[in-house]
Amino acid sequence: MDKMKTFTFEEAQSLLPVLKSLFKVAMDGKRTLEQIERESQELQRRILVSGGFHVDIVARMKRLTQREQVLQQTKDALAEIDSIGVQVKDLDIGLLDFPCVVEGEIVLLCWKYGEEKLEYWHGLEEGFRGRRPIDERIKNPRKREKPN
Repeated sequence: MDKMKTFTFEEAQSLLPVLKSLFKVAMDGKRTLEQIERESQELQRRILVSGGFHVDIVARMKRLTQREQVLQQTKDALAEIDSIGVQVKDLDIGLLDFPCVVEGEIVLLCWKYGEEKLEYWHGLEEGFRGRRPIDERIKNPRKREKPN
């Protein structure tokens, strides 16, 4: 099993500008893909209900090509976030977690898209609802500890 990458508060904070950009690509891509899927379902419904329907094949093919491009861009953005070691938790509301060692235990620094900086953390099992404000133990650890 791969060892989980961990971040100090400063490291995580310094990555936010790059991650915001990548995460926006992924979030926008997800919304676009969902819209294209809704359009496809509506087109299928209209064809079924009317017993046939004139489809603009050129426009439909352009939309399907766009779908493939957006899908690839979304996958690439998510892969880059993953390669950094940051955990994508929710593309709909925009949640990222940064594993961090605090007093010998791993916690997750939690960032929500739209927040200007890292302000919250939670335990591995608590999730978004268990977020607590980042305190001095996280901002200024005595020494960098790695769990065994």
